[in-house]
Amino acid sequence: MPSSRLSLVLRLVVAFYTCLAAAAQTQEPLIAQPGYKVGQPIPVSCLNRTIDTGEHITDESGQLSYVPAFTCNETGRPLELYFGIEKEINCTIDFIDDPFFHLLEFYVHNDAPLTCRIPTKPLPPAVLKDEFEKGSQDLTEGQGSLSDVYTPLIVALTGTLQLSHLHVSTSLNVLVHAVPKSVAPGTIAAATAYSISREPPSRIVIGDPLPLRFSVRWYPNTALPSGWTGIGGHLTFSTFVYCALSALASAAICVTYFRGVELPRRLRSHGKDRLGGIERGGLGAGGLGGYGIPNGYGYGKRD
Repeated sequence: MPSSRLSLVLRLVVAFYTCLAAAAQTQEPLIAQPGYKVGQPIPVSCLNRTIDTGEHITDESGQLSYVPAFTCNETGRPLELYFGIEKEINCTIDFIDDPFFHLLEFYVHNDAPLTCRIPTKPLPPAVLKDEFEKGSQDLTEGQGSLSDVYTPLIVALTGTLQLSHLHVSTSLNVLVHAVPKSVAPGTIAAATAYSISREPPSRIVIGDPLPLRFSVRWYPNTALPSGWTGIGGHLTFSTFVYCALSALASAAICVTYFRGVELPRRLRSHGKDRLGGIERGGLGAGGLGGYGIPNGYGYGKRD
């Protein structure tokens, strides 16, 4: 009897550790993935929504369904970012069909956000293939935007609704924060995108192309640098240094010009005036001739 109990306990222990090893093996590709390299492409996927109500679509298990972002006519591939690369990305959607036009109405009217996401670290090849070919579901339990696998990228697309068409602000800023290199190199921390009024909005009807222009900027940490000094500005150290250097440069130019150009010109002019005055005085031989010039005896010498 004790031997059978011991055998049962050993079997349970072996089964337990086998399950743990299988679970660790299953999760390892998603957690222990290496970080991005500079310039490595980052796929963008967006939440699948219905065209009737704009509600998100879920699969049979209740997980949110994501599909690859709109295909860019310039590359023939869904929209991609590039790790650490700041650039302007043109992504023209070649043809606005009826379903996508209705989704644009939801996005522009803010009835439903254009909810996208990007992998926090490079995805395993098998998952990345599914991401591009047939879309993917959440790789974590439950629903929501907090995940170790993906980083949310909410696109605030602005515009106005008309009865027969849309006006869409097609110029967008994309801000992406990376985790500090000393903490987790090649890892994305946060991202967002929003329309800006760089150009007049594009008028869109069904069948038109939609030219989107993304201005991508990267930050090496989660802090956003300050670039605002207020209307009118204030005296700062950088401003003081700039003014001081400008003053020194102006003074150096003035001194150089005066000593190299103006002073020699004045000396030449003064010398010519002196020589002209002596010639008009009529100095004779010995330097004594001339009217009104004393000769040392108290009166001028006359011929």
